[in-house]
Amino acid sequence: MPEDSMRDYGAAAPHGPNMTGEHVATADLGDMSHAESSVFRTLLLPDDSYDENGTYWADMGAAKRAAFVGKVDSSESAKELRSIGRMIKADPLSPVSFYFRNMVVPGAGLLLEGYVLFSIGNVKPLLQAAFADCWDTNDTCNETWVQAIEYLEIIGIIVGQILVGILGDWLGRRWGLIQDAVIMFVGLLMLTAAWGVTVNGWVICYCWSLFFYGIGVGGEYPMTATSGMENAVGAGKISTREDRLHRGRKVTSSFLMQGWGQFFNQVILILLLLIFHSGTANPPYSKVSVQWTYRVSFAIPAVGTLWLVYYRTYKMRSASRQLQIAKKKQKVTGYDKKSLSLTFSYFGSRVIATAFGWFANDVFFYGNKLFQSQFIAATTNSDSVITTWLWNLCNVGVSLCGYYLASFLIDNKLYGRKWMQIVGFIGCFICFTIPAFNYSYYAEGAGVHKFMAMYFLSSFFNQFGPNSVTFLVAAEVFPTPIRATAHGFSAACGKLGALLAAVLYNYIEVPTRFLVVPWFGLAGALVTFVFLPDTTGLDLKEQERRWAYIREGRENEYHGVAIHPKHLSLWERMRGVGKNYNAEEDYTQRVEEMRADWEAAMARRTAEKEGAELEVDDDDWSSEVSTFFERTRAKNGYDAGLRNRNRGGDSEKPPLE
Repeated sequence: MPEDSMRDYGAAAPHGPNMTGEHVATADLGDMSHAESSVFRTLLLPDDSYDENGTYWADMGAAKRAAFVGKVDSSESAKELRSIGRMIKADPLSPVSFYFRNMVVPGAGLLLEGYVLFSIGNVKPLLQAAFADCWDTNDTCNETWVQAIEYLEIIGIIVGQILVGILGDWLGRRWGLIQDAVIMFVGLLMLTAAWGVTVNGWVICYCWSLFFYGIGVGGEYPMTATSGMENAVGAGKISTREDRLHRGRKVTSSFLMQGWGQFFNQVILILLLLIFHSGTANPPYSKVSVQWTYRVSFAIPAVGTLWLVYYRTYKMRSASRQLQIAKKKQKVTGYDKKSLSLTFSYFGSRVIATAFGWFANDVFFYGNKLFQSQFIAATTNSDSVITTWLWNLCNVGVSLCGYYLASFLIDNKLYGRKWMQIVGFIGCFICFTIPAFNYSYYAEGAGVHKFMAMYFLSSFFNQFGPNSVTFLVAAEVFPTPIRATAHGFSAACGKLGALLAAVLYNYIEVPTRFLVVPWFGLAGALVTFVFLPDTTGLDLKEQERRWAYIREGRENEYHGVAIHPKHLSLWERMRGVGKNYNAEEDYTQRVEEMRADWEAAMARRTAEKEGAELEVDDDDWSSEVSTFFERTRAKNGYDAGLRNRNRGGDSEKPPLE
């Protein structure tokens, strides 16, 4: 809240330590003791988001905000370092196992799909070298089917992103995760065993195997993002510190496993070609050695994907918990069509931001691959496939630096998601624009080393920017019941950008491509600035709380931080979405909502004692909270009828949760 709003409360502000038990903001709820006030403050105003006066971090002035954020981040870093120190003292390898459990395993699907997805592009020059009559001259293969390899792969991914996104919201995250792993496993078997009576028949089989595998790849995007994010929230009534401070890091740490998939694929391909090509990297490459190389490279991740099927089936039984809780509160079974309709009504601008941001990013992502071929041609005269692969390995290493830095800074409240995406888009825009207007100098003349630097910088800014952020925010800015659908739709729009690039590059010359691609980066930055909200530091359960008001048609009654100007887009602020933000009213409202939850919990316990068989939620209420609500129960007249009348509803309307 603004600092001048605290003047009437003095040192004992309603959101701060209550030394007297007579806070004005809660006077109508009954007098709180010091212990009770402290408990409510801990629950509703955690010290990682509010200062000692109860001021929300985004309500502070610039200098005070920077000091507060720095203090919280320093304290959290010190706490994590102490925890790592204790882990090392107990077991030197325990931090490695911790990282594996919390970062590698949740992102294992993306690691495996990243391995295979980018293997297609890495294998292509090898197949061209060994099967020139098919790939180059098209004497033995139909040119349409050769080009369809890339197109069908992208179309399969689009189908998976939309289809599995919907199924993930309909049947649950766990079902979607298992289905993806099964599809990818079968797809890898098909890729490994692809064959035909003729070379063209083999290419056709290879194409459709990629399409099938792509469906599983597409489903990984919404399923990994939503399950990873919701796992950070926790199952209790109050969001966890992990959600508020590290939600972005948790999701992007899973996403960056895609970069490690690219890295391992490139290393394994190099080793396999050396093994099957008699230890030499020089062409010509025999068809037999090439067949063994690419088939074994697909068989290796098949083993890991089979393990993923097992793990998701037996070790991720609670992956759908947050979705089930959200549906239960809204009394929804199956797919929540009402939430989907309301999302486009209330969050349409966010759909534009996430979908177009991903679209522009994938044009750039493919643009970087274009940059790669020109860069390698400019820096080496070798016709060895392994030389190309080694340069690509360097590029993947630079990309991994971008992934990790994004994971490190994405939760910083002074930088965060929105500015990271804008800066990343602008960085890529600059790296592509400079060589566009003097292409011969950079790609063929004295500026080749500058060309090299811009190539690596474009890879870095793509990962330390839109590629990481789009994956996170496409799930984060939407409500739980349709989160996977919205993420899948946004990701599918991204792949349309990749499809556009793949088609467009076949019809325009290389220098012209450099004149076209940069403007998607500038457009992405502008759309992000106008339409994307900044959810850095926003409690995800607070966003769900706002959604409950919207779904009940009471949007104007919500006063919480989810409509704070800091967490709204420029477009939403211009439309007046944040006009009802009021910290004092929200605090009182949240206490009353807790009272409603407490009343419902007491009613369930009474029903249990009378022998009714009811499902009991998490009713672990602290003694201070229970004492306060019990003592003020009669004073507030807080029976079910009064509660509904105060909320403007009928007597059968359930309390807002």
